[in-house]
Amino acid sequence: MSIITSTLPNGLTVATDEMADVASASVGVWVHAGARHETLAQNGLSHMLEHMAFKGTTKRSALDIANEVEAVGGHLNAYTAREQTCYYARMLKDDVALGADILADIVREPVFAADELERERGVILQEIGQAEDTPDDIVFDMVQEAAYSDQPMGRSILGTAERVSNFTADDCADYRSTHYEPGSMVFAAAGAVAHSDMEQLAHSLFGDMTGQTRPAQAGAQFRPTVQVRGRPLEQMHVALTFDGIGLDDPDYYAAQVLATALGGGMSSRLFQEVREKRGLVYSVYAYANGATDCGQFGVYAGTGPQQTAELMDVLADECAGAGQNLTNDDIDRARAQMRAGVVMALESSAQRAEQMARQLQLLGRIVPIEEQLADLEKVDQAAVAGVAGRIFADRPAAAFVGPDAVIETAQTGLLRFAA
Repeated sequence: MSIITSTLPNGLTVATDEMADVASASVGVWVHAGARHETLAQNGLSHMLEHMAFKGTTKRSALDIANEVEAVGGHLNAYTAREQTCYYARMLKDDVALGADILADIVREPVFAADELERERGVILQEIGQAEDTPDDIVFDMVQEAAYSDQPMGRSILGTAERVSNFTADDCADYRSTHYEPGSMVFAAAGAVAHSDMEQLAHSLFGDMTGQTRPAQAGAQFRPTVQVRGRPLEQMHVALTFDGIGLDDPDYYAAQVLATALGGGMSSRLFQEVREKRGLVYSVYAYANGATDCGQFGVYAGTGPQQTAELMDVLADECAGAGQNLTNDDIDRARAQMRAGVVMALESSAQRAEQMARQLQLLGRIVPIEEQLADLEKVDQAAVAGVAGRIFADRPAAAFVGPDAVIETAQTGLLRFAA
């Protein structure tokens, strides 16, 4: 790896990772602004702004943007998260400058035309409707809200249909001018790139930007509650979230290993006990997500109404016993899975660029791959037992979507978890 970073005079960070023997590159602009930076009235505005970036600029129409990218065989996309919004392109090496120019254009010069705003509003409302119709999607928004009720961290990234229906072009422009300032942006590229070229390109495209210091983000406090939604479904969808481990916490890698060993694959404890031995579910897994100042340790399962009570009992037992029951072999397998994931990600220019930008914005530095692997190797049975004790010491936030007749059964099952 040949990661190099620099900062333009206006505060914009440039990060590159040159990869030998590749003929393409991934380049993107990451903005440290997402759903948790919105006020309640703005909820969903980060996502709408991301959509509107592709709907025309002062130099290009929406069709121009699509035509220019696809004329050279490139790929252009974006996503909104809770702490970041990203706009990225993958291009052949000779077309990287074009990709960067288009990215700068859509980030800096969107026009928010009234007709395009109305069309895209309709698209987003369809997206919200699709999520509402997909129980194993909506249950995660519900459990996020259950964990961080009445806080920006607990709100949906998509926003609500009511708020999205009322956003105006001025709302989009004001939000962009407030949050899209150079000190909160990272211009990252990985693949067939040289840092000096990318730095010069960034200076020409973003060097004249000015702006105030980005507003501080609201804190997040885990406040476990329960969200339920009765639906005439064939399954009860169960999502549990425990107060987890933040990105900069010393126990971060131990939490990742715990999640993988408990529910990260077919050899995991949950998969073997809940699916293979008992046949209670088709899908069950655990995960650990870290943010700048908080984290979530989650468990998801979907089961039949008649199996809900038994499922809740098994989940409670497996979580309570994870610290003692996970063996050295379990932990070795989990570490191997994670190690492979870290190393395999090095083969993707897109993942390399994303990792650089994410770490710079959320951790303030790029964590060398050697350090990541070394910290992972330090995780042993004692470390996993210790972090399990932290995570499972208290009752989780919970969300249930399924038949009304078993909602109460699912809620009663929470009593099996630690008080």
